[in-house]
Amino acid sequence: MDSEDRNKEDAGSEPTGSDGRQSEASSGTDAQGSGHSDGGESSGSNSDTSFYDDPYHDESDHLYDDPHADPPDAAAGDEEGGEPSAASNADTAPPPPPTDDGDDGDDDDDDDGEEEGMARMSFLEHLEELRTRILRALGGLLVVYLGCLALAHDLLRLAIEPFRGAARAIVGPDGQMIQLINIKPTEQFYVQYFKVPLLAAVFIGAPWLAYQAWQFIAPGLYKKEKRWATPFIFTTGGLFILGGLFCYFIALPVTLQFLLTVTDEVEPYISVSDYLNTFIILEIGLGLVFQLPVLIFFFTLLRLTTPRFLLRNVRYAVLIMFVIAAIITPTGDPLTMTLFAGPMILLYFVGIGASWLLVLRREGRRLPWLRIGLSVLAFFALIAAIIAYMHFAHGYGLIPDFPWFGPTSPPGQ
Repeated sequence: MDSEDRNKEDAGSEPTGSDGRQSEASSGTDAQGSGHSDGGESSGSNSDTSFYDDPYHDESDHLYDDPHADPPDAAAGDEEGGEPSAASNADTAPPPPPTDDGDDGDDDDDDDGEEEGMARMSFLEHLEELRTRILRALGGLLVVYLGCLALAHDLLRLAIEPFRGAARAIVGPDGQMIQLINIKPTEQFYVQYFKVPLLAAVFIGAPWLAYQAWQFIAPGLYKKEKRWATPFIFTTGGLFILGGLFCYFIALPVTLQFLLTVTDEVEPYISVSDYLNTFIILEIGLGLVFQLPVLIFFFTLLRLTTPRFLLRNVRYAVLIMFVIAAIITPTGDPLTMTLFAGPMILLYFVGIGASWLLVLRREGRRLPWLRIGLSVLAFFALIAAIIAYMHFAHGYGLIPDFPWFGPTSPPGQ
């Protein structure tokens, strides 16, 4: 009896005993099962601590669950060593994508830096910018024109000088020179105080006009392309003035000599207004023609053309230049057309050279200075050989009229 009573007491004390293994295991299981519940009786303090310390727990999960039920996800996570479950990871935000700190990011930074230098403008803003640049260009032109009015008489004398040079070259046997005449009372005033000072203002203010043109197109260029501002302004203005000088000293005298000697049956009486109209057309036309290298360079900068393409289509370019020369020249004779088309062909090859230099710089290649120097020396050596042959074999020398190199004695002597 003692042994049976003793066995019954041991069996009854196992569920509630504090020293038995079964009691410890059951209490540990209860603690783990109710670690994330809100209403556990035997482990309330432990469940509260685990609920606030769990970073993957959703606060809204415990509001509608049975306080005495064991959360399966939390229990499974605790049994596997405290790793969060898939259900809890689904509620959390994904980590941010890794940033690439390698070399590929440098190009993106460069592109972003280039994009920052470009202005974002709407169509109406472009029109507003165009209006602003036109008004500023006209304002600067007006200031230069007012300054030229003080020299109106001297400017008119300079404008008439090519006509007088052509008249002296074709003076008749009686020694009479062709003179300019007025056919309207206000013609001389209109020519002296409006046409000639305005033409002079256009050539003097050419750099200012080129600057306003650059300021209009600059917002659409990258930061590295805006470094061409100063070369563009001075090259454009300088070539425009150079074209005017070529017309004044070479093209216009030759053209006038041809026009005044077309026939001997008609006595020429030239109106000063008609002469100045021809003078202005030729001056402005050749000034614009001399912009051909700048135009080719600008098209290459925008990747619209290449030096290889320009060289491959030289024959078509020469044909177009002769057509342009036939349009801008007042006569259709071959001599005058060649006189106007020749500089255009030369400028075309100058533009190809500038385009080639830009492509070399863009591709990071070195400039072949030795080849360029030898080519220039060979060209000037050929010109010097031709001049020497004409001088020693045919008696050519310097003369006062264009082309400033010809027979020094009249034929037959």
